[in-house]
Amino acid sequence: MADYEHDELIDRILSRAPSGSVLGRASAISADDTAGFANSDGDQFDLADRQSLKRVAGLSTELEDVTEVEYRQLRLERVVLIGVYPQGATTDAENSLRELAALCETAGAQVLDGVLQRRPNPDPATYLGRGKVTELRDLVVAVGADTVVADTELAPSQRRALEDAVKVKVIDRTAVILDIFSQHAKSREGKAQVELAQLEYLLPRLRGWGDSMSRQAGGQVGSAGAGMGSRGPGETKIELDRRRINSRMAKLRKQIVAMKPARDTKRANRTRHAVPSVAIVGYTNAGKSSLLNRMTSAGVLVQNALFATLDPTVRQATTPDGRNYTLTDTVGFVRNLPHQLVEAFRSTLEEAADADLVVHVVDAAHPDPSAQMKTVRDVLVESGAGDVPELVVFNKVDLVTDATALYLRGLAHGAVFASARTGTGIDELVADIAARLPSPNVEITLLVPYDRGEVIATLHRLGKVLTTDYEEEGTRVVARVTNAQVSGFAEFAV
Repeated sequence: MADYEHDELIDRILSRAPSGSVLGRASAISADDTAGFANSDGDQFDLADRQSLKRVAGLSTELEDVTEVEYRQLRLERVVLIGVYPQGATTDAENSLRELAALCETAGAQVLDGVLQRRPNPDPATYLGRGKVTELRDLVVAVGADTVVADTELAPSQRRALEDAVKVKVIDRTAVILDIFSQHAKSREGKAQVELAQLEYLLPRLRGWGDSMSRQAGGQVGSAGAGMGSRGPGETKIELDRRRINSRMAKLRKQIVAMKPARDTKRANRTRHAVPSVAIVGYTNAGKSSLLNRMTSAGVLVQNALFATLDPTVRQATTPDGRNYTLTDTVGFVRNLPHQLVEAFRSTLEEAADADLVVHVVDAAHPDPSAQMKTVRDVLVESGAGDVPELVVFNKVDLVTDATALYLRGLAHGAVFASARTGTGIDELVADIAARLPSPNVEITLLVPYDRGEVIATLHRLGKVLTTDYEEEGTRVVARVTNAQVSGFAEFAV
């Protein structure tokens, strides 16, 4: 592939500003006209806290350059993206690198340029070929970048070899996603899960400096000649770091396991009361939180960024015929989601596996919605939610043309077209959810004492009351409930 073709492709991916010196917003994040909040999004007080986590321009990663904020090594990193793709995969490579640019911007970096190389397989030593590594080194110097980000998960040896060649820090897609997660996690469990994933990623990537970093020595080892009294170099610094990381990981795993009973108890309460549950899943930045806000006025944080939501939010909703159910907003998915995060956030994915219905939200304005849908379904299968009934919702339909809408209809039969921002299709979505939830189909007749009014209230909340008569012994009620609810009213059956 000629160099001028590479330049055209990179320009299209990164959406250069007219000046050419500073890039505009990466187009992997939806257009700016999707920003701003609908009336249903509430006051968004959490957004101020989120904005305070943005890295500060002008601060470097060196500790001596940080004054009032020494507790954090802040900096607006200037990055160059790199990627490798095989023959015939130009479109996939373009979408993937566009998404990587959006991930870097969400993490607080400034994307300056990129290098794409077409070759059957990445170079096992340096990821890019030798010539491209030289080109990358010159590009880094020319644009003043301080970080190179690879659009894959690099092997530790590849990362070290690239750093030695280009003389700046080299990270990969996984490191960027982990960084975003560490910034956005709020709950105690979410923070523990992110830290565990970061340590699992860091452990095989520690760099040692040989016996000179030994932490202990015995006898006459410090004197010239060492001689018979030496006990050897002892534990090296990298061995000490590995031991500390393993100990911390073991502690975090115990903490996460200890948090599980509280989650299970809440879920068991909903199951015992036979409250149907609906999990909202989808690709990151598809508009899941906005839909939840539109349907329940939950006021969940909404941000035009990737992985704005990490901690699941459960809200109660009501069907048009008066039945209660829960709506759960879950963490978004992304292509090549690091396996450490899939494992660490398995508790979040449990909400989808235990749901009665999965509402799969798809960004209708994305250039490749089919690939997004495949990614989400693959993760659902991996997390045990592959058999849960699915309702596809194409969100942001106010941004698509009629031709695009026709194409989307072919991707999912019976899908709902909606816009969380304008409210289009929300009523149809609510009706569709109600039609797919378990409905009361078992008719029961109860005689409830007058001092047990809570039983009547529960019937109205969970089932459908057909008739009510007031007799001397109590209230005679004919109602419909689900099979799972029948046993809960057995003592009052007549």
